[in-house]
Amino acid sequence: MNRSEQKRALACAVTAAKASGQLMRKNLRATKKIASATQHDIKLELDVLCQKRIERLLRRAFPDIAILGEEGVLGDPTAARRWVVDPIDGTVNFTYGIPHCCVSIALQIRPARAAEYRTVVGVVYDPFCDELWTAIRGGPARLNGKIIRVSQQRRLDEALVSVGFAKQTHSLNKMLPTFNQLIHRVRKIRIMGAAALAMVYVASGRLDAYLEYGLRLWDIAAGGLILECAGGEFWRQPLADDYAYHVKAGNGRLRRQLAQFE
Repeated sequence: MNRSEQKRALACAVTAAKASGQLMRKNLRATKKIASATQHDIKLELDVLCQKRIERLLRRAFPDIAILGEEGVLGDPTAARRWVVDPIDGTVNFTYGIPHCCVSIALQIRPARAAEYRTVVGVVYDPFCDELWTAIRGGPARLNGKIIRVSQQRRLDEALVSVGFAKQTHSLNKMLPTFNQLIHRVRKIRIMGAAALAMVYVASGRLDAYLEYGLRLWDIAAGGLILECAGGEFWRQPLADDYAYHVKAGNGRLRRQLAQFE
């Protein structure tokens, strides 16, 4: 995929993200229809409606590219090119009327004879703050069109760090010791409930780092590229569950100090 195609893909992803965001804004204060719920997670009918709207727009422009979404798959998710979509990242926040959630769309390619995908386009859109983060691999990360960079923070005791607790019990148990150790070593910890926004907040210098165990690919694909293009580090380790990862995202200056927290 050449640069011109990537730019077209970015424009298409922005259109799709804003279309999904429009539905989110319209329904934030509305009564939510819950499709399923567990102790630590909620699935809404609107999750599916938002993904369907995104799928229609992406497929209209790129009918041959597969779509791997949190709410379902179109085409072959192991194809050489695929969209990775989270229609509402932060669904629990959204369900409770908390306007801290977003749309995340990434385009990934797998080069010939390569085992791993590379994210080449990333879009994260917060419809409630009207903030749009974008990146094309090899170029700068942008927030509403302006170039952004990670923070320069080198001191852990002055750092603002976000952590997350995924819905699985083993993921919760993995993160609790990290939280208990980290809280005494940093300036403040934030638990905000939307992984993609945490990633782009690090990219924007609002946070210095973000850690979570058990994130899914659609949570991190777009935000990870945006973070890298903003000069940050996006470390991820695949886990046994499908599309699940252990993630450490940071400004690159706290790497050694964060390495001790597993």
